Amino acid sequence: NGTATMHGDSASSDTTPYAGPGTGSITWSRTALASACPTVVIGSDGYPVTLCTTIFGQTPTVHLLDPATGGDLASLALPKGSLFGGVYAYLDATGALVVVDGDDNLLRIGHHLQGGAWKLTVDQSTPLAGALPAGDAVVGLSPGWDGRVWFASAGGVIGTVDTATGAVRTLSTGEGIGNSISTVPDHTAVATDHALYLLSQTADGTPVIDWRAAYDRGPGRKPGQLSWGTGATPSFFGPGDGTEYVTITDNAAPHENLLVYRVTDGPTPLCTTPVLTQYGQSGTEDAVIASGSSVFVTNTFGYAYPALPDGAPPSVPSSADFDGGMSRIDVDADGNGCHLVWNSGVKSAALPRLSLDDGRIYTFTVSGPTDVVGSHTFADYAYAVIDPATGTVQKTSSIGPGLLYNPLQMTGTTAPDGTLYQGTETGVLRITRR
Repeated sequence: NGTATMHGDSASSDTTPYAGPGTGSITWSRTALASACPTVVIGSDGYPVTLCTTIFGQTPTVHLLDPATGGDLASLALPKGSLFGGVYAYLDATGALVVVDGDDNLLRIGHHLQGGAWKLTVDQSTPLAGALPAGDAVVGLSPGWDGRVWFASAGGVIGTVDTATGAVRTLSTGEGIGNSISTVPDHTAVATDHALYLLSQTADGTPVIDWRAAYDRGPGRKPGQLSWGTGATPSFFGPGDGTEYVTITDNAAPHENLLVYRVTDGPTPLCTTPVLTQYGQSGTEDAVIASGSSVFVTNTFGYAYPALPDGAPPSVPSSADFDGGMSRIDVDADGNGCHLVWNSGVKSAALPRLSLDDGRIYTFTVSGPTDVVGSHTFADYAYAVIDPATGTVQKTSSIGPGLLYNPLQMTGTTAPDGTLYQGTETGVLRITRR
């Protein structure tokens, strides 16, 4: 329904079927959680569930929010694992949050009204530890369309889990993984730090590599990225059923490329298109927006993160200013290439989301100093609406300065009633039409 995963859906399209708060007057409130909150998902009951990582201790914690006020109704701390263990999760068909904890257990966490008070409880737990090497941790998670759960680990293990039987089936790529994964009927896409993989499965759930496409991983981790390789979760898209193409960005220097592949054709890209060329260098830690024949890529090169995953290599170059920027690339009408539609100078501090209802892109922008100190003190963060046809910023509305409002390149989620929930470095913002 567009609100079940960090990236909206299992295809990681970063689109929503719901209209956002729009270009008129808005009102907003902030729920302080002393945590960075990258994932806000909303089930059919309308209650937002957010997966956060506490500022002190980096403990992954699930919160249930009041849809009327944004207030914190209940919370549940999980065993601590890797940094990405507090990032990726999704809601299943029952409204339970599916997440892997620091002890490598695949959990289904439900929210229940008990005695007039809301409680978050672990309703199911399936161990994965036996399928992972010592010290490895799950970073990516997505629902399989047959009821199994797909996962990927930092060490390059890709697997499926049947939570009804506890059966876990895996393969190892031997390559690192730093982003989430995407699933559509019959296909799963995983991007490692060396290549894009398209996978299917055997009857018992064992993953099978349909094709592997190596990409240019560049000379090193770029400033504004969390790992060395693509910063993008793969996204399925297309003008037909939305699964004809799969896309990622590479890590080429000085400018990254958008790589688009036909799902059925294998590892030769349909196009390799340089993006964000209006600046001297470009790179991204964001997934793209992908819808119809269009892909939108944001520039995070130089964006200052307060923490990096354990073992992250030094960046190349060692530092850079954050210029922002966004590019739109369309697949040609004949399906045989791609072309740049526009470049924009918008300085997006969040991963944008495209509304398929009102035809607008929603994000948060930043102005002022954006180094580590500036982003936490005097940088100003603003709600912003962008025209996807031209890249023009249609509206901005200042929200506030510093770490209380820094969205850390995390994506917002729009509820069916048009309320936008945006995770920040310290909690969740709730934006509505005035």
